[in-house]
Amino acid sequence: MVEHGAQRLEDLSSPGEGPAVRQALDDQEPDHERGGLAKRLGELARSLQHEKSSDRILSIMAAAAVELIPGVDQGSISVVHARQRIGSRAPTSALAGHLDALQNEAGQGPCLDAMYEHETVHVPDMAAETRWPRFAQRAARAGVGSMLCFQLYVEGDNLGALNLYSLRQHAFSAESRHVGLLVAAHAAVAFAEALKVEQLGEALATRDLIGQAKGILMERYKITGEQAFTILERSSSETNEKLRSVAEQLVVTGEIPHR
Repeated sequence: MVEHGAQRLEDLSSPGEGPAVRQALDDQEPDHERGGLAKRLGELARSLQHEKSSDRILSIMAAAAVELIPGVDQGSISVVHARQRIGSRAPTSALAGHLDALQNEAGQGPCLDAMYEHETVHVPDMAAETRWPRFAQRAARAGVGSMLCFQLYVEGDNLGALNLYSLRQHAFSAESRHVGLLVAAHAAVAFAEALKVEQLGEALATRDLIGQAKGILMERYKITGEQAFTILERSSSETNEKLRSVAEQLVVTGEIPHR
């Protein structure tokens, strides 16, 4: 079943997967296998509803990908904020984190292409890969045999990729891609929730810092809260620093940044 599906997949898609491919794969998978996978994904989704830590959410998703997707040995999630800052999150091993760092250093690799260009990128044989020579050579030397990446589009300019590594060549089949698409869909939702958790945490931390800074100025100069906030805003404008940075410097050093 897997070999036949893999051949059809290669005929229909490279490197992304269209609706025809997904329908072909759905038709091949037995009902009991779909039911079992759906149940496990449902349990995963329910377990994530109560998680408040963004790191914990992403770690659970990366671990689930390794467990559920055939052929996977290790995995991670790459994130990009505003299409600029690239970071590796939730690597399931030191090797996975190292491989993400290699792509970042080389400025090329399957996870970057998955985020920016394609839904899915497959590397059957890392040693023979020519699309990203600077990354592929180093990854092969590190022991990677094959790789599979799925784009995790969240919202706006925030992107991500589910990165799956195998120590064996040709480890990923049509079934791997099919299950991977399902897991990636859940991971995208979890990723969006993780970003919301982070943004809420940052907003609360910023509010607390500004409150502390205002309190310092009110006590020091015997002024109102509104006047203290005006001083912080003026310093932010003059120094071209964010209000949070101005407040943090005042709280830490006792000094207001000046131009």
